Amino acid sequence: MDERNMSHLTEKSEETAYHPTPIDPEKVAELQASAPSEHLIALVAATFQALGDPTRLKILYALSKNFCCVRDLAIFVGASESAVSHQLRRLKDRHLVTQRREGTTIYYSLHNSHLAVLFREAEYHADHVYQNLPDHQSS
Repeated sequence: MDERNMSHLTEKSEETAYHPTPIDPEKVAELQASAPSEHLIALVAATFQALGDPTRLKILYALSKNFCCVRDLAIFVGASESAVSHQLRRLKDRHLVTQRREGTTIYYSLHNSHLAVLFREAEYHADHVYQNLPDHQSS
């Protein structure tokens, strides 16, 4: 297709925005009323983005079991201390890990227990997908 035939795909329409009529207006209103704020959505997205990196996820898994220093984490994840330190800084910026100093060594741990719960749920989900298990029945 040449540019002349594609111009209709790139030109902005002067028509009004599309506002569909809901099938279930009460359900849409309920969803809108209970929706989290845009700020909370952004924080949750940043958390999932941080969890999306295999190295950061391994670090967080280790920290869900026990506090660790950079060197021990580097050995566990198979990365350099510099790389692990960089990832820990990103996790700390997102309030996923915290640190404490003992002498010259800094130890890291999970910021709170919520991540451990999230990991368990993700593991249950992955196990269900892997084993092709049905969903749990709702009560």
